[in-house]
Amino acid sequence: MTDGQGAWVSLFSGGKDSSWALYRALEEGLDVQRLLTVHPKGDSYMYHVPATDLAMLAAESVGIPLVNVEPDDFEADAATDSGDQGDAELEPLEVALDELGTELDGGLAGVTAGAVESEYQTSRIEAMADRLGADVFAPLWQRDPVTLAEEMLDAGFEITIVKVAAYGLDESWLGRTLDAEALAELQDLNDEYGVHVLGEGGEFETLVTDGPHMSRPIRMSYETHFDGTRGSLEVTDAWLGE
Repeated sequence: MTDGQGAWVSLFSGGKDSSWALYRALEEGLDVQRLLTVHPKGDSYMYHVPATDLAMLAAESVGIPLVNVEPDDFEADAATDSGDQGDAELEPLEVALDELGTELDGGLAGVTAGAVESEYQTSRIEAMADRLGADVFAPLWQRDPVTLAEEMLDAGFEITIVKVAAYGLDESWLGRTLDAEALAELQDLNDEYGVHVLGEGGEFETLVTDGPHMSRPIRMSYETHFDGTRGSLEVTDAWLGE
């Protein structure tokens, strides 16, 4: 493992969890030299899927160069179990990080990760970091989800819900801002249906459109698509506001 000196890479989707990990890394003084976004095709066991194309705008606002990883195929294979697929999905990320380690000043010191409770993701990221001789900064890991959400809001994060896939989350949640009122409703849905307050089980996904680490907010126009069970935003235009 490293001593923390050198370059850090933030595993970054633009969603609230990876954005919080990046924000906390910057607050801790870690030298984050790159953001890295994986763009899955179809469903993914390892990565945040919707609206990753907006990560480029987020990176521009944050002021850190973005590296895009676009594997040839992230589609689930019916003959492959979730563990094998997760390992396969990790391979292009590991290759990209290994290459960055030779390019960045001081080599690769570590990566930031936004996992809260997913042992599936965290164990694979930690094993990958071990192989690369890098550290992992995971400030959300095993934290209370309500406390984390409150910290994000208190810090000034503007969080938009871009996908829903859980009982109790209807079309009205698409495009909704995750504020104190929405958080209270999510706590009620957790009590009633078991919806994770931070969407850790894939119940919903988000995009951070503004925050203290961003120089300009992301603004967008979109259409909503909902099939009665799940839905997502189709972003038709996006830009950085003033």
